[in-house]
Amino acid sequence: MILAGSRILGRAFAKALQEEYAASKNAARARSGANQSSSRQSETSSSVSGISLEEAKQILNVSDIYNTEEVNKRYDHLFTINDKKNGGSLYLQSKIFRAKERIDEELQAQPHDATPHDEV
Repeated sequence: MILAGSRILGRAFAKALQEEYAASKNAARARSGANQSSSRQSETSSSVSGISLEEAKQILNVSDIYNTEEVNKRYDHLFTINDKKNGGSLYLQSKIFRAKERIDEELQAQPHDATPHDEV
């Protein structure tokens, strides 16, 4: 009886995960479509990371994305302290990773010779 109950519970959990995954994919598609209509890519959500540049800056607590040393320092610190081995959260680690990924994506989209630090 316990075995049958655990099978039912396992199937229900698997189905819930599949539904959540499908909903997540649909939401990502909807965001992606909205991004294409936006006039400025850096203000919109990234199709890869799913977060805006402003949100990424808030997560990593940086104001200047062109200060790569500070961005990397904040990323390393936050990612390490949120490690599961240290009692951290995989969810928070994934948000931190996506924030860094979004900032890196923005930096790659910018021409290397036109960064704000060059305009003094």
